[in-house]
Amino acid sequence: MLDAVLSITVLAAILLVIGAIFLWRRTGATRNALLMVLLAVVALANVAIWVLPDAGGDAPLDKLEQGSR
Repeated sequence: MLDAVLSITVLAAILLVIGAIFLWRRTGATRNALLMVLLAVVALANVAIWVLPDAGGDAPLDKLEQGSR
């Protein structure tokens, strides 16, 4: 289930960047476009926290999945 949530979060981040580009080119609303890009960066950072392994080689997502079995 968490895999689906992380996938949707990555898709949402991609759509936020695309939407920010369209917003900036169409209306020139630089501040709103930058806020959308910032939100996408924060979302991708959250996904990276869950997916990337630590110094021991274990990702938090892997630890969570091993604990539920």
